[in-house]
Amino acid sequence: MSTRIAFLKGHGTENDFVIVPDPENVIDLPPAAAAALCDRRAGIGGDGLLHVVRSAAHLEARDMAAEAEWFMDYRNGDGSVAEMCGNGVRVFARYLQRAGHAAEGDLTIATRGGVKRVHLAKNGDVTVGMGRALLPGGDVVVSVDGRSWPARNVNMGNPHAVAFVADLAHAGDLYSPPPYEPATAYPDGVNVEFVADRGPRHVAMRVHERGSGETRSCGTGACAVAVATARRDGADPTVTGTPATYTVEVPGGTLVITERPDGEIEMTGPAVIVAEGEFDAGWLEGVLA
Repeated sequence: MSTRIAFLKGHGTENDFVIVPDPENVIDLPPAAAAALCDRRAGIGGDGLLHVVRSAAHLEARDMAAEAEWFMDYRNGDGSVAEMCGNGVRVFARYLQRAGHAAEGDLTIATRGGVKRVHLAKNGDVTVGMGRALLPGGDVVVSVDGRSWPARNVNMGNPHAVAFVADLAHAGDLYSPPPYEPATAYPDGVNVEFVADRGPRHVAMRVHERGSGETRSCGTGACAVAVATARRDGADPTVTGTPATYTVEVPGGTLVITERPDGEIEMTGPAVIVAEGEFDAGWLEGVLA
């Protein structure tokens, strides 16, 4: 009899994920397996995969086990490993709550981008401490269909290029990674955000996530956009001592991003579990054969 493996499906502002609970890290999930599970036609379908593992059971997370019991072993939709996923952390936290591993209130989650502090609110929103943004120097330019724009280089534990445009349609279809220069700015690829103003401290964005294509939302991208917009607007909370809060519209909903005077960035938004079930390990073995 084939082994059945449990999974769930969840999303944060329509950035959707396959969730595979595996506390002791016994399920082999090479890149091809993660990509097969995220395939929207032949698999379960998702922008990425959340592999739920106890930190003590994973080589990359053991040194974080004292701070965070659970490790978000995150994979992009193409199976590649990513440092962090802001929407993914919120959905991961919602899964832990659903499974009885966490309660309403505060918890910590280990990621490849470090330990993230999370708050599960009574109203269903989840707030994630996303850490500080790094703003590497140097000029970056992104291009789509013959148009080019200067972009702000922002690192949120993963790399982002933020470009301000008059119309989000200028971003094109975002199926393929937008070209950027210089190539040396992002040796491992980059998430590219296109941003349009909607009002005071209110912007809208579209994003190409490396390894996934255009997604309905990107949490780290929304944080990068808020920081880049604040700097464009002349706001730096670490200098002014005043928090800067931006509403960021994504195709899948709305996120609220606050940069505090100490440089820490908080992201608040919804996280929903929509389904759970099992898949046949034999099917996955067949895909990988």
